[in-house]
Amino acid sequence: MALYVHKYGGTSVGTVEKIEGVADKLKKFKDAGHDVVVAVSAMSGETNRLIGLANAISDQPIPREMDVLVSTGEQVTIALLSMALQKRGVPARSYTGSQVMILTDSAHMKARIQDIDTDNIRADLDEGRIVIVAGFQGCDAEGNITTLGRGGSDTTGVALAAALKADECHIYTDVDGVYTTDPRVVDKAKRMDKITFEEMLEMASLGSKVLQIRSVEFAGKYKVPLRVLHSSKEGNGTLITTEEGSSVEQPVISGIAFNRDEAKLTVMGVPDIPGVASKILGPVGAANIEVDMIVQNVAADKTTDFTFTVNRVDYAKAEEVLTKVAKDLGAREVAGANDIAKVSLVGVGMRSHAGVASKMFDVLAQENINIQIISTSEIKISVVVDEKYLELAVRALHTAFDLDDDKES
Repeated sequence: MALYVHKYGGTSVGTVEKIEGVADKLKKFKDAGHDVVVAVSAMSGETNRLIGLANAISDQPIPREMDVLVSTGEQVTIALLSMALQKRGVPARSYTGSQVMILTDSAHMKARIQDIDTDNIRADLDEGRIVIVAGFQGCDAEGNITTLGRGGSDTTGVALAAALKADECHIYTDVDGVYTTDPRVVDKAKRMDKITFEEMLEMASLGSKVLQIRSVEFAGKYKVPLRVLHSSKEGNGTLITTEEGSSVEQPVISGIAFNRDEAKLTVMGVPDIPGVASKILGPVGAANIEVDMIVQNVAADKTTDFTFTVNRVDYAKAEEVLTKVAKDLGAREVAGANDIAKVSLVGVGMRSHAGVASKMFDVLAQENINIQIISTSEIKISVVVDEKYLELAVRALHTAFDLDDDKES
């Protein structure tokens, strides 16, 4: 007998019929002799509906009251799922985050979990019940309802699995696992049987939307085995683990991530003096704009061109900030582009294989795709290219690094 924590997202519990399907799945686990704890999201679209109600009343709702409001979405789901299980003769009990006592800090709308009291959950498991916990929420030391930010139900599931020392945490979603890249771009993309936390964290941060970054960080920190599964299809999904394959089994590249929401800005002709990077990026950070890739080139005349990328939605704001900075620094001009994309190779196999970067650059050159910016880490190589070449680049690299699924369907 094993202890599993399941997490079901909004699309998996989006209708009463889907909730009934989840109840059928949970009953099978219980009938097989396993203990199960479930974390659920609000029904699909419900959180947006609640936010819309708040915005209809106030342009700037008080964060504490927003948490009180949006946390009700999950409360509906836990009650309905508990009812569906009980209808099937399966003992079940639902809990809000505060009833379980998922203790968080007091940062409303973006709280972080500090502790989980598992006494009630363990008592219910001992009584043979399935325990259903509202995801995305907790309470602070003063008893105020808090929420963990968008996608926080994944973090709730992983945190419960860590606190209970579960055998695995199953994340049920609308895909049947983690793929080598987006199957909508590469029809030969393969579902991976296994991927490391490091690789999944890189994939998530680079644009893969399968799992929320915070949940992967949490799982890696507490060594909680994660398995991504389809909520309505049978299959083994993808296991996310600390274990790396052997040198024979481990592919050089595990996957290719990409992000279309990129823009770049360049401050040209900046005096090459100590502290210039801080003088450029300080005001950008003060404007709450996140910077990603950075490149600095020093010319023979002792001036430098300073280039960096931001999220595309921040492009106009960043350009406005830089225009003032450039004037203060005596720079020549500010240039930019918001029609770029980032393509990244990810794989722990890079640690033991040389030549990955040169092969990547050669493949792109053969397709006449110009590289604008390069960034590397121990298990990642990212390049910026024109957005119009994104899909061509991903498909070419996917084939070149032997990631295509050649099995006949």
